[in-house]
Amino acid sequence: MAIQPKKRQIGALAKMRGYFFAGLLVVAPVGITFWLSWLVLSFIDSRVTPLIPATYNPNTYVPFAIPGLGVVVLVVFLIIIGALTRVLLGRWIVRGGEHLLGRMPVVRSIYAATKQIVETVLANQSDAFRQVVLFEYPRRGSWAIGFVTGQTKGEVQNITEDEVVNVFLPTTPNPTSGYLLFLPRKELVELSMTVEEGIKMIISGGIVTPPDNRSHDEKTKIKINRSKGDLPTIDNSSSVEEKI
Repeated sequence: MAIQPKKRQIGALAKMRGYFFAGLLVVAPVGITFWLSWLVLSFIDSRVTPLIPATYNPNTYVPFAIPGLGVVVLVVFLIIIGALTRVLLGRWIVRGGEHLLGRMPVVRSIYAATKQIVETVLANQSDAFRQVVLFEYPRRGSWAIGFVTGQTKGEVQNITEDEVVNVFLPTTPNPTSGYLLFLPRKELVELSMTVEEGIKMIISGGIVTPPDNRSHDEKTKIKINRSKGDLPTIDNSSSVEEKI
């Protein structure tokens, strides 16, 4: 029986659509990466390049703007600042600047908070996101992924009888915003996925799901059990405590 022209046309269109989406899956990540990189590059160039004196600005002597010049200047500037802080004079200047900022009523609060966040995230000895955990949020039976940022201390810990952990709950698709939650350690389920895998999963809205790399015995082990009532019983034999 001969294939009808209409069916043959529909089959060709289906193949073309499949090829289109296959090409989109290959090109889209690369294109978006280059586009975002170009936006960051252009933003830095537009802010830094005008600060360079015309005599020392290479753009003065060429008929076009050199892309990335502002980024290079910024990197060199940060390297020089970092080198100066290693010597006595540089440390004295930094302390003097911090003392001056500390005497300004509004600026000192902003500077102190910003400095603490930057040091926490960028310091070599820091591990800002220590572990990926699963917990019930915003209601019982609904689960969310968060990142352990440390052991709760101070008044928040002292006023509760539970051992509490700081957990950052990011939003999708922008993980830089979110909520700081203080959750009892016993209500957290430790996940084997890395922090990078957890961030990818959140940014993609669950489209990118990391594989379960646990052993066969661990996969068959149920960590959350509701057989004893409405509240889940969580097995934390490999507890969060080890990574805090």
